[in-house]
Amino acid sequence: MAGLGTTEILIILAVVLLLFGSAKLPTLARSLGKSARILKAETKGLRDDDDDDAQTAKSAQAGAAEKNARDEAGDGGAARPRGALGAGEPIQGVPVSDPGQVRKSG
Repeated sequence: MAGLGTTEILIILAVVLLLFGSAKLPTLARSLGKSARILKAETKGLRDDDDDDAQTAKSAQAGAAEKNARDEAGDGGAARPRGALGAGEPIQGVPVSDPGQVRKSG
């Protein structure tokens, strides 16, 4: 312990006891324990954030790679579910207008 012997440790404990008094020592120990728990929780939170950031970066890279693959395939990233129609695409040869452009007669 950094060159501290038993007698030095006892002297330090006696000085601490004289400075804080026996009534305040349990409160001091409790507050030190709470501080240690808070510090431990915060460092764990920082590690978890770093892991989440790394996971987000990996998924962003995967998404970019997928988009590049779609662009190279020639669909321009306009992947639609099967059977979904865009505005103005014909259904069985009949042109369909955009629902926003349809006029109601009446």
